[in-house]
Amino acid sequence: MGKVSKGTLCSVDGCGREAVRSLSAASVEKAGLKIKGARRAYLCRQHYKEYKKATKKEKTLERWRYKGQLL
Repeated sequence: MGKVSKGTLCSVDGCGREAVRSLSAASVEKAGLKIKGARRAYLCRQHYKEYKKATKKEKTLERWRYKGQLL
């Protein structure tokens, strides 16, 4: 049983909602979200949606880069 299922709150500054996902703090900060210092970042549904939008282009480019190496 992880921290998210136990009811951990969102790690983003100023947010008090219940977390639904756990990600590395470095990747969340790289996406532009301000979090309280820790190794893991716990995100609520709204902030996870913002994280996905911020990293969408980066993930697409990484997939293209990997696919180009296979050919």
